[in-house]
Amino acid sequence: MANLNLPEVKDRDPNIEVDLDILNDTIEYIRPAVQADGGDIKLSSVENGVVNIEMLGACQGCPMSIATLKSGIERILMDKVPGVVEVIAT
Repeated sequence: MANLNLPEVKDRDPNIEVDLDILNDTIEYIRPAVQADGGDIKLSSVENGVVNIEMLGACQGCPMSIATLKSGIERILMDKVPGVVEVIAT
């Protein structure tokens, strides 16, 4: 897995637009960990800082998928991608 060197986002402007290039790069960085457990993730949409992720494969119907989404994916995306305020599953 490639090392993704992105700046930490601490003092973020809540009105900033989500940088889609950084968002897609970060999703690609996360994807192998999800795939290792038989699942996958796909970016569905982004609106007003809310990122909609489609949980695929083993993630569909898995009771732990919400924990993965909120404790893992959302935490990483909010930390690495300026403009992300929430991540939800579609």
